[in-house]
Parts: sequence; C-alpha cells; structure tokens
Amino acid sequence: MLAKRIVACLDVKDGRVVKGIRFGHLRDAGDPAECARRYCDAGIDEIVVLDVSATLEGRAASHETVATIAREIDVPLTAGGGVRTEDDAIALLEAGADKVAVNSAAVHDPSILSRLAARYGAQCVVLSVDVRRTNAGYDVATRSGTHATGCDALEWVRQATDLGAGEILLTSIDRDGTRAGYDLEAVKRFGRALRVPLIASGGARDAASFGDALLAGADAALGASVFHDGDVRVAEVKRDCIARGLEVRL
Repeated sequence: MLAKRIVACLDVKDGRVVKGIRFGHLRDAGDPAECARRYCDAGIDEIVVLDVSATLEGRAASHETVATIAREIDVPLTAGGGVRTEDDAIALLEAGADKVAVNSAAVHDPSILSRLAARYGAQCVVLSVDVRRTNAGYDVATRSGTHATGCDALEWVRQATDLGAGEILLTSIDRDGTRAGYDLEAVKRFGRALRVPLIASGGARDAASFGDALLAGADAALGASVFHDGDVRVAEVKRDCIARGLEVRL
C-alpha cells in the first residue's frame, strides 16, 4: 500500500500567497518561499503552487515564483495556473516544478493532456478540476471558478485519465476556504471512478478532517488556510492519521 500524502497548497497572486472563501474574498497569507520552506521543515509531503489569477489575466504562471519556491524545498512541487500550451508547461518544469497542473486549457483542448503525457510521462501531468455540486452530481468550473461549463465532472476526469492525466486534484468550490470539512461524498464518488491518485482539496477544517478524506478514498489531502493561519500543524495531521490506521510518511 502506498503511503497517503499530506499536501500544502500555495495559491499565489501578484507574488504573494492568498486565500479566500469559495475562490473569492482573497486575503494575504504570506511570502510563497517562506511558506513553502516552513511547511517543508514541518514534514509536508508535497507542495502545490497555483497562480490563481494567471488564466483570468491571460498570462502564464510566474516562473520566478516557482523557481524561488523550488530552491527552498526538497519535496515534490506541482505548479499550475495559466498553463495553456506545452511551452507553458515546459517553462514551469524548467523553473523547478516536478509536476504541472492543467485546468481550463484541458477543458478547451483535452489533447494537451496526451501531448504532455507523451513528452514527460503521465506521472508529470496533474488535472486540476474545480467542481460545484448540482442536483445531478458535480459540474466542472473553469477560469478560477468563474465559468460554469455544464460538463459532468465524473465523465471529464474519466476522459482525462484516458488521455494521459496521471493524477487528479479535485477541489470543491463549495467547500473552499469554509473550514466545513472536505466534500466526502465527492471524494468517495471520484475515488471509486479513478484508477489514478486523487488529491482531495477544499474544506480542510482540523487534523481529523484530513484523515476523513483519506479514509473516504483520497490518496492525498490538501490544506491551505488551516496551515497558513497556524490552526493545524502537519505533525498533528500525521499523528491523527496514524492513530486511525493510515500509513503516512514520517
């Protein structure tokens, strides 16, 4: 059995870590490199950095920010935001990212997943999926959650993995920043449907909530504001996971 992972997310805008609620009401949460180094020292397993305004502003993610973070850490780094072409992905990898997260561009041109997987391997390609719950299930939203696509999220992730996505970063917009706990129903549904690792994101509340998501079927659980605000510590999360019989990296 592969060890479960605890992941810290750095949403970055204008060179600063930001965090909000349901993708809005952003507030400053610190310097990206300092946050990344602190989480790495605390025992985090992976770090995700997402340039949250890149797509809306029609630009690529800040390579300088990614490079600065990469120099400060010794854990895997996933970078995303504004990845529209293979060249955008290459730039992030050359800046020091180990994996590239693709979201809106993949919805508009799914073949980008195949092209990236063919060039770098599926393990390097992360499909970031922002979803909202509907009466029928879960719909995909793009452009930092501002555009409803009407696309069924389960169908989309199945297609994406067939095309070459090697990991799914599933973010519940409804839970993002709310501290209400992960959408465990979504985690269960997507976990059963996927044959690639699933990262649960959106709603981390306390140490136990991470274990809840992992027990529901996620391979990794991601936290942002609970870490930024110091309300939850990585060691506390891992102790809770171990107490519940989950294998995590020490």
